Amino acid sequence: MNVELIEKAKTQITSIPVLVNVVSRRVRQLNKGERPLVKPLSLNEDKEDIALREIAEGKLLAQIDFGEVFKTEEAHSRWS
Repeated sequence: MNVELIEKAKTQITSIPVLVNVVSRRVRQLNKGERPLVKPLSLNEDKEDIALREIAEGKLLAQIDFGEVFKTEEAHSRWS
């Protein structure tokens, strides 16, 4: 993975755990054949770098469904 791309992507998604999850999910999508949102720099460009460039260029964003977060926290509190 390109360290410079990681730094650029961190300006868009500042939470490292969220960034890791977004990149991981996007790499899985690319591996399954989804088209990249940016033009690959080469045929051998790593999928991780493509995902990071998509994030850095603002073409891929992360959304948090706080309703789901609340439901999950509520369910956990009932079991504790």
